[in-house]
Amino acid sequence: MKVIAVIPARLASTRLPGKVLLPIAGRPMLAWVYDAAKACPQLDRVIVATDSEKVIAAGHKYGWETQLTSPQLASGSDRVHAVSLLIDADIYVNVQGDEPLLRPEHIDALLLPFVRHGSAVDATTLSTLCPPQDIASPNAVKVVAAADGRALYFSRATIPYDRDGNGVAVRKHLGLYAYRKAALAKFASLPPARLEQIERLEQLRLLENGLSLFVEDTHFDTIGVDTAEDLQRAEEILQKRRNQ
Repeated sequence: MKVIAVIPARLASTRLPGKVLLPIAGRPMLAWVYDAAKACPQLDRVIVATDSEKVIAAGHKYGWETQLTSPQLASGSDRVHAVSLLIDADIYVNVQGDEPLLRPEHIDALLLPFVRHGSAVDATTLSTLCPPQDIASPNAVKVVAAADGRALYFSRATIPYDRDGNGVAVRKHLGLYAYRKAALAKFASLPPARLEQIERLEQLRLLENGLSLFVEDTHFDTIGVDTAEDLQRAEEILQKRRNQ
């Protein structure tokens, strides 16, 4: 089974411009992401997919494999799909370029359902125990899954609702994905779905169109860097990790 990781890296972020090349603990954010992916032995290749010549130049400097993609692509998933049209693989792992706390263990976990459930799996993603401060936050996406790990729903609301107050382990979704090639192609061909537009959650397109998305748990939380505050938090964690 050939597995390729694609790191969509768009420079034109509105909330934190140029964030994938901003320094964290002395290195560009993208360097932390790329090196963590490269450390996963299950990956055959790691490719940065970007619409920016600046990112291409950084790739030459730091030794990243890069692929220039159209600036007209709407999302990171579309950028992964664009790479899939050029480079063949069985599974494509979508690794966000703004996840500097990525670990090889995240990718190992993403690939487990393909082994465990075989052809029943179209795509996979991750969850972790939701920190108490994030449970009510619409910025922390929550997920509920069936007993076998198949995703049932994702929401910015708190799900499941603990009606009787017995205490519920709320799972937070982590935005990493792995797709079979056919599932990725189908996903990219579909228009945004109704629930996807309501919740502003792209992964709901898979569920609304009958694709099987499995959720694997991980103990390792991440920080998706969208603000200067996120950048500072990631810096503190990586500096601490480096000093251990």
